[in-house]
Amino acid sequence: MEVTVRWQGKRAFEAVGPSGHVVRIDAAPEVGGEDGGARPMELLLMGAGGCTGIDVALMLEKMRLHLERFEVRLEGERAEADPRRYTRIRLHYILEGPDLTHEKVVRVIDLSRRVYCSALHSLNAALEVRYTLNGETRDLPPDAS
Repeated sequence: MEVTVRWQGKRAFEAVGPSGHVVRIDAAPEVGGEDGGARPMELLLMGAGGCTGIDVALMLEKMRLHLERFEVRLEGERAEADPRRYTRIRLHYILEGPDLTHEKVVRVIDLSRRVYCSALHSLNAALEVRYTLNGETRDLPPDAS
């Protein structure tokens, strides 16, 4: 895969990849940006959320289970010292659907985080996973399978 990131002036860039979609990236005003786009580190979390979200939605669809609502909320903790990488990421999957069971939801989330989601694996951070199914919240243990 190849992407191009073009400088737009000051701290702003536009990135485009094989899909042809353009993403605007900018820095905060306190470091010379104009707040005209997403920050690089938030894009990493967004990418990880999109990656695992696609996995989960696809697997549930293949199981012929109906989703009425689905979102993934991510919260990243960063190291204090440079390069300030993500050291811990908390994922909270929120799902609603009449056919969904805790067993099936745990299975697809676990497959995504352990096998399929290349973005989460690329970040190499500790993961804390929680999900809410039809209003009931549970934590997944690190070794859930």
